[in-house]
Amino acid sequence: MKYEVVIIGSGLGGLECAHILSHAGMSVLLLERGAQAGGCIQSYRRRGQAFDTGLHYVGGLAEGQSLHAAFKHLGLLRLPWQRLDADFDRVTIGGRTFAFTQGYDEFVRTLAADFPAERDALCRYANMLRQVGERQFDALNTSGGKTSLSSGFFGVSAYGYLTKTFRDPLLVNVLSGTSLKMELRQESLPLFTFAHGNSSFIESSWRLKGDGSLIVDSLVEDIRSHGGEIICNAEVQELVEKNGKLAYAVCSNGESYEGDLFISDVHPAVTCRLVKQSERMKTVYRSRMEHLENTFGMFTVSLFIKPDAVKYFNWNQYVYKESDVWTFYQEDGPVKGVLISCRVPEDGSRYVRQIDLLTPMTWNKCEAWSGTTLGRRGEEYKAMKERVANECITLANDFIPGLSENILGRYISTPLTYRDYTCTPEGSAYGLRKDFANPMMTLLSPRTPIPNLLLTGQNLMLHGLHGVTMTTLFTCAEILGKEYIWNIVKN
Repeated sequence: MKYEVVIIGSGLGGLECAHILSHAGMSVLLLERGAQAGGCIQSYRRRGQAFDTGLHYVGGLAEGQSLHAAFKHLGLLRLPWQRLDADFDRVTIGGRTFAFTQGYDEFVRTLAADFPAERDALCRYANMLRQVGERQFDALNTSGGKTSLSSGFFGVSAYGYLTKTFRDPLLVNVLSGTSLKMELRQESLPLFTFAHGNSSFIESSWRLKGDGSLIVDSLVEDIRSHGGEIICNAEVQELVEKNGKLAYAVCSNGESYEGDLFISDVHPAVTCRLVKQSERMKTVYRSRMEHLENTFGMFTVSLFIKPDAVKYFNWNQYVYKESDVWTFYQEDGPVKGVLISCRVPEDGSRYVRQIDLLTPMTWNKCEAWSGTTLGRRGEEYKAMKERVANECITLANDFIPGLSENILGRYISTPLTYRDYTCTPEGSAYGLRKDFANPMMTLLSPRTPIPNLLLTGQNLMLHGLHGVTMTTLFTCAEILGKEYIWNIVKN
C-alpha cells in the first residue's frame, strides 16, 4: 500500500502532524522505532506509578489564548488539565523568593512590588511578551497584512535585551529564573526563543492531572479513528530516493513503506543519514546539519514520595543558590539550580506521591560514557548519577524541609538516557541551538532539498509542548496550505 504521507518518529511533532493530516482526510502512516509512541512525552512505570520523561506544565490553554485553538483541534482540551495557582512560578535566589503571576498586568504588578524602580521597564517587557504571544501565527495569515515578529526577534540577544532593559541585575536573574525550560546561554539565545518560552505561561499555566501518556493516547486514538496507521518497533533504516524524490522507507521489521510525502520528526542530522543516496541532498546541506550545535541536556531525578508526607503545591518552584542563573550549569562543583515540580494527586489527596527535580547537564559532563549503552555504563557512571541526585535533593530541601527522609524511591536520567531512548544527539533537551548572531543558519525551515521530504519537531523553530505544536502547524501548512492552518488557529 502506498500512503499519501509517511511520518518518521512519533514524538509530539510526529503525532500532531499525523493527527492534523489524517483529520484533513489524508492517508497517513506513522513509523516509530521504539515499543511505544510518544518520544519525550511518553511515561514509564516503576512501583505501579507512571513517571513522565519530559512533560511538566504548559501555558496558554484558556479560551482565546495562544494554544487554545490548536489544542482544541487536536482534541487535547478534553484531557484533565488543572490550572496552577495565580502565582504559578516561584523563583528563590539566595534565599529570597519572587513570584510570577498569571496575567500580564498582574505579572507586572507582582514583580514591581519587589522592584518598584523597574515598573516602567517591566511594563515594556510584558508588552513585548504579549505581542509575541498574539502574533506568533502571523506568518500563516495570507490576508492580514501583518509581518511576523519572529524574524526581527530571532536576531536579537535575549541576554543583551534583558541587561539593556533592566538596571537591576537581580531582576534580570529573576526574569530568567523560570527558564530552565530552555537553554539559557548568553552567547546564543535569541530573544524570540526566550519570549516565546515565557509568554504563554503568563497567559495561563496548567498541569495535566495524570501522566504524559494521556496526551499520547488521545492523539493515537484520534489518528486511528481518522484512518491513520501507527507501527511501533519499526525503526527506519533508509529513506530511498528515486528520480529526485523519496519513494519508500526501509524499516528494521523487514518491511518497506511507500509514500507520496515524508515528514521526519527525528533530528535533522539523523534524517540526512537515513537518505544514503540522493541527487537532491548535496554534501553542503548534509554538512550543515551535522555541524549545527545541540542545546544541553537535562539531569532528572523522579522521586516517589511516602504517603501523607509532602503536601501538594500547585505551582513550580525554582531554587538557585546564587544570582548566576545564566551560567551556573557551566561550572564544576555541586548543583546550584533546580526546578521542583510535582504531579497533581489523582486521588484527590492533599499529599503528593511524585516530585521531579531537574537541572541542566552539559554533554561534556557525561561524554566519558558516550560509548556505552543502557545498563552497561559502569560503576563510575552510577556514582556520578547518585552524587548529582543527592545534590539536587539537598538543594530541594531548602524548599521542602525533610524531603530526603520521605523518599521511597528515586529514578535518575541523564542526557545519555535521553540519547539512547529518543535517538537525540547528545541527549539534547531543546533541539538544535538557535543563535541570534546567525539566525539564517540555525533556524530551520520545514523544507529540505528533497521536495517531498519535510521536517518537524523541536529542532526547527521552537521546543516544548507549545513550541512543537506551533512548529507542527507550519510543517502542515506546507502540505495543506496556510489558509487551512490559519483557520485552525483562529477558529
